[in-house]
Amino acid sequence: MHKILIVYYSRHGSVARMAEQIGLGVDSNEDCEAVLRSLPSVSADSEQSIASIPQAGVPYATISDLESCSGLVLGSPGYFGNMSSAAKYFLDQTSSLWLAGGMIGKPGGVFTATSSMHGGQETVLTSMMLPLLHHGMLVAGIPYSEPALNQTRSGATPYGASHVAWQQGQALSEHEVSACKALGRRIADLACRLG
Repeated sequence: MHKILIVYYSRHGSVARMAEQIGLGVDSNEDCEAVLRSLPSVSADSEQSIASIPQAGVPYATISDLESCSGLVLGSPGYFGNMSSAAKYFLDQTSSLWLAGGMIGKPGGVFTATSSMHGGQETVLTSMMLPLLHHGMLVAGIPYSEPALNQTRSGATPYGASHVAWQQGQALSEHEVSACKALGRRIADLACRLG
């Protein structure tokens, strides 16, 4: 069984809802299992003020989760065209894994949500791809054979799944759900082919 790790930071719930849909896409492959892990907020304090295990909800991601996965899908809301500090902080802790080559050859994908239509979704997605490429991962997007890319009037890009949440935290559109599931299926299928 190939474990596909879905790691995300979600401040208002949109990215968490996307992660669930990506997980359904992963689980549609009978040889794969979606493993959801969240990320804690980064504290402005010089000492950690957040428990290492959440009181409720999806467990926090660890470096050992990365070591044991067959593929990774990383998600973050967009902030000024970039990934969240929580996602960046987590990735910045992976140097030992990089030195060991622990992620080389594994498939990876990315997803995001922004509060506006032109909220920098594609730059957020590419900002998350860069560390995956440095780790030697095989980064995959969503091909245009996925109908949602041609039909969407909100999120979904060839770089990865995306969602336009607006200020009110709007529900995922039909096309955004399709793109999320397609990304999950794609990473799962690649993990099976590669592993």
